[in-house]
Amino acid sequence: MSISNTPNPYELPPGLPVPKDDGACDHLLGTPAPDVTLQGTNGQSWNLNQITQTTAVVYVYPATGVPGQDPIPEWDLIPGAPGCTLQSLSFRDHYEEFASRNITVFGLSAQPIDEQKEFVQRTAIPFVLLSDPEFLLCKLLFLPTFESHGKTFYRRLALLFQEGCVSQYFYPIFPPNKSAEIVLAWLKKTT
Repeated sequence: MSISNTPNPYELPPGLPVPKDDGACDHLLGTPAPDVTLQGTNGQSWNLNQITQTTAVVYVYPATGVPGQDPIPEWDLIPGAPGCTLQSLSFRDHYEEFASRNITVFGLSAQPIDEQKEFVQRTAIPFVLLSDPEFLLCKLLFLPTFESHGKTFYRRLALLFQEGCVSQYFYPIFPPNKSAEIVLAWLKKTT
């Protein structure tokens, strides 16, 4: 099932509902990255605790659309749901800025790895997307989720890890196409 009802996934539809900060990430500061291994789009397995021992950004998104599949009805009416393609492109387009700061970038969703691989190829994403179909990070870090049409999705957020712990979280993120810029602005202000 595709995600957005928007005819062009590279543009935000007008009048999107703005997500509200419900405090669902307030507990994360200082939380250690769990010792959990997830499949990456490059065919490797990645241990979250190991990859966050240096500085890393893990942006979390509900799901990108899948070509040829019908969209989930009323997806664009769910606050914070639409814009996953644009969030990923935001990090793609600012990837070199993160690399110049020695920050590794990862994307994460509960989508099947095959859908993520197709998306990486279609949009030339230069970093690894991680697949968490069992919602292990939801269970271990209590990351926020939502449900639509019988499926569970992660809410959009970004986590900055330093020395294996969450040093900053960005939630909710709106608009999604500014996700990387929001993280970079915080980094420029604080480092």
